[in-house]
Amino acid sequence: MEKSNRLNAKDLINVGIYTAICAVICCAVAMTGVIPIMMVLLVVFVPILTGIPYMMFLTKVKKFGMILILNVLMGAFMWVTGMSYYALIVGTISGLAAELIYRSGNYSSKRLGIIAYAISGIYCWANYFGIFFNAEAYFSTRQNFGQEYIDSVTKMLPAWMCPVLLAVDIICGIIGGWIGTKALRKHFEKAGIA
Repeated sequence: MEKSNRLNAKDLINVGIYTAICAVICCAVAMTGVIPIMMVLLVVFVPILTGIPYMMFLTKVKKFGMILILNVLMGAFMWVTGMSYYALIVGTISGLAAELIYRSGNYSSKRLGIIAYAISGIYCWANYFGIFFNAEAYFSTRQNFGQEYIDSVTKMLPAWMCPVLLAVDIICGIIGGWIGTKALRKHFEKAGIA
């Protein structure tokens, strides 16, 4: 019984596949960030668009650690692609929280799966920390965007927007998770998730 609770190669392959899918979607959305308003709306589009693959991933999750590993990988991916190391820190914490939430329903609750997804995805929100707390240092490495872009983004993201974007990220995660469960109804039934 103990062995069956350990992650095996198939589990890690699933983590790798779904991390790659989510990373590609995040990259595609992030490319639109060259438009100032789209930079602000990343916390809307990323959680909604990654909802379907992530919820599909949850149909494969039956062991502790899979969600956490995916989140750590996504946070690391954000960091190495020039977003922010905050994504790795927040991603690790939110991944652990999501893991515990989904496990509390014995990996078979659709409702808890949606909540776990919404919480796990706040690594996206963490990418704004640099702008909120030290915009000058954040944009010092992004001068090629031009001063007009920097001014526009800074104006749209004052510090008080930090909790607002967190709420938006979670709400859009719930929407994305809900869309994912509707689109994958047969997969959830097959996996015994109600």
